[in-house]
Parts: sequence; structure tokens; C-alpha cells
Amino acid sequence: MLLTKLIINFEFHCKYEKNLSEKTLNAYSIDLNQFIEYKNFKYLKILEIDKHLIKEYIGNLYAFNLKAKTIKRKIAVIKAFFNYLDYEDIIDINPFNKLKIAIKEPIRLPKTIELRDVKKLLSYLYKIKINFKEKQSYAYKALVRDIVIIELLFSTGVRVSELSNILDQDIDINIGIIKIKGKGDKERIIQVCDFEVKKLLKEYYKLFYEDINKIHFFLVNRLGNKISEQSIRLMINKYEKTVFTSKHLTPHMFRHSFATLLLEEGVDIRYIQNMLGHSSISTTEIYTKVNLKHQRKILKSKHPRKNFEFLK
Repeated sequence: MLLTKLIINFEFHCKYEKNLSEKTLNAYSIDLNQFIEYKNFKYLKILEIDKHLIKEYIGNLYAFNLKAKTIKRKIAVIKAFFNYLDYEDIIDINPFNKLKIAIKEPIRLPKTIELRDVKKLLSYLYKIKINFKEKQSYAYKALVRDIVIIELLFSTGVRVSELSNILDQDIDINIGIIKIKGKGDKERIIQVCDFEVKKLLKEYYKLFYEDINKIHFFLVNRLGNKISEQSIRLMINKYEKTVFTSKHLTPHMFRHSFATLLLEEGVDIRYIQNMLGHSSISTTEIYTKVNLKHQRKILKSKHPRKNFEFLK
């Protein structure tokens, strides 16, 4: 059987049996198409694909100077495809069983936003809001929405994709509970506990009530549609250029800051793992490496060297 037909079956399996998200399905499709286009693999029968051809393809990925994380993901998709074929008894021997692939990813510390910069940004936006004269204008409504977005990013640590896709039924603005649908359609609950943020959410809901009830997404753009991830990025970029001269902010940096600041306050890492929606604690542990402020506080106050007095 040709690879193209089998990939169609695999994509059906991923969509309807594994219930993978649209974003994941698109990524799978891109990686699988790249694989079968390499040296016209699509014209080969599945039994002609052995470990030597797969090793050649992996070597070709390195030739494009792709990041280790990207190469690792592409290999994982191909491996998942062959595991599916093996499970369905379409192939007798899974070529990945004979392959030992170890890709070492460089440890990249997450970039965070200093707490003083978050305060500076929010202070700037709230000042505009308080002094805004035409509170019936769309410009005012958009400002309130923008503040809501930044407050939620910082208050909850949600991914920008999760924030964009919050449904009206998933948020209780009175008590501040939000149901987040994360990667792999895993759901978690995040609470907004700050009184001022909950007050802002109520004002936003009142301003956008009609649009929200039409599309049933909580965050709405100028056209009355769900706000996109890219629109959120561009909005943050706009305020970043106004408030700061040489800082670059992204939605994900608010997520990193959320985790790091909670660690600095002594919150157990497993609670943070749950709030971020990480399936593995090892993913959350990266934040312990950037927690330098808390480390300095501990070493300065707890290290026994501070009690040495022979030089005093």
C-alpha cells in the first residue's frame, strides 16, 4: 500500500479516534507531507521504507539547520505514524524499533517580565482608562478588552491560544472561575481572585454583551468575531512600544512570569504545574532555574557563612 493512502488513514485515526486538536492535526499534516515528499517517498510502498531511509531523512532535517526541538517533533510525528501501522498490523517490522535516536535540546531559560514592568504597563493602561472621556465609544471598549487580556495573561498564566478560545460558558465573572481547555483538550480550572480584575471582567462583559452572546467566545474583536492569537500579540506589541523603549514583550512571557513569581513566593511547584496545565513536572521545573531572586534571598539569609565573624 502506498504511503499517501496510509497517511490519510492515520490522519483519520488522529482526528476521530485520538481526538487531537485542529492545531496538532495541522502540524502532523505538515510534517507527514514533508516526509513523503522527500525523494518522492509518496510513490514508495510502505514495506520499502526501512530504517536506512528514515535515517537518511533525519540527516536531511539536520542539513536545514532546524532547531533541535523542531527536528525532535518531526521525528516524533513520523514515529507515531509507524507505531500506528505496527498496531494495525499493516507492517510486520516497525523500523523505529531498530533506531536509536537521541536529540539533545539546549536548555533555554524562559524569558520573564520584571514585576515592576508589569506594574508600569498596567498603570499606564488604567490611567488612560480612568481619564477616558468618551466611554460610549468603541475605542474605550477596545481599551477595556485590552486590559482584560493583559490582566488574564498575568493573573492566570494561560497560553495565548487558550485565552483566545475561552467560551462565554467557561467563565463565571461573578466568582472569577475560568475553565481552560489546554493541550490535548485537557481541562483545568483557574481562579481570578483579585477584586479589581473581577470588577474589570464584569465591565468588559457588559460592554461586549451582545457580541459575546452571538459568537459565544468571551474575547471579541472589532468585527464581532473571536479575537485571534495574532491580534493579541500585535496589541501587546503596540503598548510595549508606547510604554517601554527597549523591551520586547510576548504573551508567553506573562505565563513565564506568572510561574516564576509564584515560585518566588514559595508556592509548591506541583500547584504551579497544575495551574499551567503541564502534563509533566519536568516541564514546570525549568522555572526553578530562573528563580534567581528567590535563590539570592535564601543564600543571603540562610547560608551559614553569614555567621562567620573572624574578619569583623
